[in-house]
Amino acid sequence: MLDILKSGGWMMLPIIGCSILALAIIVERLWTLRRRRILPPETLPQVWALYRKGQLDSLQLRNLKMSSPLGAILASAIASFADGREAMKEAVEQTGRQVAHGLERYLNTLGTIAAISPYLGLLGSVLGMIKVFSTFSAAGGIGNPTRLAGGISEILVATAAGLAVAIPSLIFHRYFQGRVHELTLQMEEEAVRLIDVLHSSREEDDL
Repeated sequence: MLDILKSGGWMMLPIIGCSILALAIIVERLWTLRRRRILPPETLPQVWALYRKGQLDSLQLRNLKMSSPLGAILASAIASFADGREAMKEAVEQTGRQVAHGLERYLNTLGTIAAISPYLGLLGSVLGMIKVFSTFSAAGGIGNPTRLAGGISEILVATAAGLAVAIPSLIFHRYFQGRVHELTLQMEEEAVRLIDVLHSSREEDDL
């Protein structure tokens, strides 16, 4: 394996660097974007229980905000409870955008890796072709077979390595984008459900 990487030329160094960075981002995002971490199932029942007990003070809201992305959205909605239903929905939308931005962390980098890796492989291929043609020029013909084989190997290995990094990077980039969109919608749905429950409860108490 090491010999194959060496045969790809010096352009293998940035390609390998991109592969390491892409792998780190993929592992980190797989861990971070777990559903239970983003939308803990116990959050909404706990909030409702605290509301019924009249214990949703500033300390509880701060703890709720820090507990999870869903908690941050629910806390922003509850903080605007006195301003009415529309104000709560606006707070949910604003906080939802901020949370979604945080969930998309490193995805631009992963997308960039997916985009540039084939070009790095192509550049390595071009350099390999230059090596091949320089062998022809120096010898006035086929020239040194060893150098010729090395140039051809550099062409093939660099291209394959660039594609090998780009393809999984692109797949995971698209997957994470869809995952973030799905989680964001589900968090907003949970917040809207809480808004409806809180206002229905207040209307019942006013009767």
